[in-house]
Amino acid sequence: MGRLNADDWAKAALDALAEGGTAAVAVEPVAVRLGVSKGSFYWHFPNRQALVEAALERWEAETEAVIAGLVQVRDPVERMRVLLERAFGDGRDAAISFRLISEADDPVVGPVAGPVVRRVTERRLAFMRAVLEEAGQPPEEASRRAQDAYGGYLGLAALARIGVATEVPKAPQAAEAPEGVARVGAAAEAPSGLVDLAMVKLGLPPR
Repeated sequence: MGRLNADDWAKAALDALAEGGTAAVAVEPVAVRLGVSKGSFYWHFPNRQALVEAALERWEAETEAVIAGLVQVRDPVERMRVLLERAFGDGRDAAISFRLISEADDPVVGPVAGPVVRRVTERRLAFMRAVLEEAGQPPEEASRRAQDAYGGYLGLAALARIGVATEVPKAPQAAEAPEGVARVGAAAEAPSGLVDLAMVKLGLPPR
């Protein structure tokens, strides 16, 4: 491995967060994950909190990168399908989302993670609402359906955490992003039945 930069540490910290929540974002285990000594950490960050903040910033940036790619898909129905395929094919993001929402009111973690997870959640819901409205749904219906769908997504992440959601990919390895959509990290193939079910709940035609 070549010389690591701050973003390498942030990505590894985000992977650790997906597996164990913010408590898992500690200097020594993240250094082990990267295969380096923990002393190299201090070339990039002054303390653990700075690493947690960098991981959260990276997660928020990943959401923006995905949205930037999705807006290039002209048809709103297809845009939503691509979004769902990415969401249900990425167990890492589902785990991060669920864990951060679960910790948002924690007295120690909340002040750092809470504002970020709220911004990201609001951004995602706003994007989903806009897509549904573009597909012809009234604003109130679009808002309700977007919240229901995102709540279902988080519910699956919760079930995956206790090992009873068999359709949610646990460890995405590699996949190409759909044409025109920014590729951020690896994504597994989403279960088509799960995507079709979500499309129907969103009031959109399944494939």
